[in-house]
Parts: sequence; structure tokens; C-alpha cells
Amino acid sequence: MGDAATAPAADEDRLLKQFFSEVSEVERDNEVNRILSCFKLNAFEYLNIPFDSSLDDVKRQYRKLSLLVHPDKCKHPKAKEAFGALAKAQQILHDSEEREYLLNQVNAAKEELRAKRKKQLKKNTASKLKSLVDEGKYEHEYERSEEFQQLLKLKVREVLTDQEWRRRKMQMRISEEEGRLKKDEEETKEMWKRKREHEEQWEGTREQRVSSWRDFMKGGKKVKKGELRPPKLKTEDPNKSYVQRPVNRG
Repeated sequence: MGDAATAPAADEDRLLKQFFSEVSEVERDNEVNRILSCFKLNAFEYLNIPFDSSLDDVKRQYRKLSLLVHPDKCKHPKAKEAFGALAKAQQILHDSEEREYLLNQVNAAKEELRAKRKKQLKKNTASKLKSLVDEGKYEHEYERSEEFQQLLKLKVREVLTDQEWRRRKMQMRISEEEGRLKKDEEETKEMWKRKREHEEQWEGTREQRVSSWRDFMKGGKKVKKGELRPPKLKTEDPNKSYVQRPVNRG
């Protein structure tokens, strides 16, 4: 059962390789140039597939284009770069989060175009009637037209660019805030460091301060050279307002 299922895929792969072995260098070079000129934020553009393509579509298209620009087959000097861009685009579209993000931007672009078209048709009754006839009375048919797809492609570029700018701006703000917090943290650490050093210095001179105080309180000991000694009161001074001890004039 498994062999029967893989046989068609193997035949398709063989035919694909055979077909691209006959592709001219001009065609290969043109594809390399197309890939390298794609809008960098849109993986769908690199693979040149519609926004509603399935994962199988992505896989098949990647296989096809990678054979076309493979560095071993293509002589273009930037074939390797184009090949790498295709691989990255396929990886993005197979990542559920990345794919969902892209599709959300596509839907946002569609809504903008629909709102703009609705506004235009509302202003022009003749244009509205014509659109109902030309498009089979259904707006979704218009959205499948080449005109709408080109408009959508440009609008998606615009939306993705705006979102990328917002992301970078937010990242810049986050970086600035992180830098400010780091600076505050360093300043706080430095403050506590200085405080500890001051406390250690104060503690280190405790014995010296206590000893000096004891010597001062004893009073009878000779004051060491360089130390200050409080002046003696002249108790016979009549101008003192406080009560003095009696002086023994014996």
C-alpha cells in the first residue's frame, strides 16, 4: 500500500528533474533575480504562490523553485543566496505561528481594500451596477481577479511594513527601559557599597574613639601630643552666669 502511494510522487519528482534539466540559463537567472527582488517580509512572495495556498502547495512549489535555482544547476552568481531565501520562506510557512501571523496581516489588508471598494461603489451608482454585472454579482469573484490580487499584494506589503516598524519601535523602547533599569540597579548597588564601606570604616575606628573618650573622662592622665584637651574654667570669673564651685583660697 505504501509503495503504491509513493510511486506517483517518485515519478513526479523524476519528471520534474528531467524538465528542469532542459530549462535555459536565462530562465534560471530570471528566477534568481525575481527571488532576490521579493519583499523580504512576505514568504508567499518568495515562493510565488497565492495567500490561500495549502502546506502541500508550499512543499510542491518549494521543490520546483529550488530545483530551478539550485547552485549546482544555476550559474547565476547569487544562486546560492536565492536558494537560501526559498528555504527560509518554506520554513516560515511551515511554522504555525509565523504562518498565522502572515495570514492575519493578509486578512487585515483585505479588509482595508474591501472598505475602500465599498466606499467607492457607494459614491458611484453606475459603477456599482456595472460591478454587479461584470463580476457576476459577487464580490468574491472580483477578489479572485488579477486586479484585486495585485492590489492585495501591494497592500500586504504596506501592512507588513507598518507592523515591522511598530515591532522595531517597541523593541527599541523595551531596550531603552531595560537600559534604564540596569543603570538604576547599578547605581543602587554602588550606593549600598559606599554605605557598607562607611560603616566598616566607622566600626574600624571604634576602639580608637572609645579609648580617646576614656582618656578624656579620666582627666588625670597626660594628654597625648596632638590631642585636644577641653579648657579649664576660671571659677573666679565674676561674669559667668552659672553657679561655680567655691574656690579654696587657703
